[in-house]
Amino acid sequence: MPDTISRLRDSNQQAGAVWGAGGTDYDDVSFVISGALLHAAQRLSAKAGDRVLDVATGTGWTARNVARTGARVTGVDIAPALIEAARELAAHIQPRIDYQVAEVEALPFGDGAFDGVISTFGVMFAGDHAAAASELGRVCRHGGKLCLATWTPDGSVSRFFAALGAHGTTPPPEPSPLLWGDPSYLTTLLGRDFDLKFETGVSSAYHDSAEDVWAWYLRGFGPLRMLHDSLDAAGKAALKRDVDAYHNHYAVEAGLHIQREYLVTIGRRR
Repeated sequence: MPDTISRLRDSNQQAGAVWGAGGTDYDDVSFVISGALLHAAQRLSAKAGDRVLDVATGTGWTARNVARTGARVTGVDIAPALIEAARELAAHIQPRIDYQVAEVEALPFGDGAFDGVISTFGVMFAGDHAAAASELGRVCRHGGKLCLATWTPDGSVSRFFAALGAHGTTPPPEPSPLLWGDPSYLTTLLGRDFDLKFETGVSSAYHDSAEDVWAWYLRGFGPLRMLHDSLDAAGKAALKRDVDAYHNHYAVEAGLHIQREYLVTIGRRR
């Protein structure tokens, strides 16, 4: 594992530590957005025997969805802790999923190595958008398929990240990951290599209370966990107050019904 980690650029090693902070519990984060992950996997329409790459696989939820078709799936991520969790969670799946630590800006695969490429709320967080988009095209064979699920720039997730960002000491990433939820931006990034189609969706999550969802995400969502750990007692209390207020906006009679708007991008390799 150390040799694999050393191939990542420093910024991706740092980001991998943040996203991996939740370890196996990050799978619970995927669970509450699992409808959106399934949406993307179904639009990929992989077939038995297809070679499929899941970029920024996390704990491998989307890779497992795709593997249900009988496809031969490879999942990559910059977080070694998430890759380790993904391997454990997929130990029972056949054909076996190949999980590797790798960065999307420099994928360790040959040109046209995959029949399909998918990323669900993952590649959008790459530091170098242009390099990431170029690699998606490079490793997808001509006639192959691309499917992305990304959060929209003006949806509820943007407000959640703004709430977290108000308590951090580092500026938000530029360009914004949420640009990957804008069809015009994606056409500029990916249109040279792919014929693109788009459709929107809304992910629904259900929790008993703001306290419940706070504990859920503090346990498994690495960026929140790392931010919380960096604050003093007053800062921790202020962060929780703002996150609770954000979630209480979604209060319904039964508890919370959190809705997150997303974009699905479907591409055919030219």
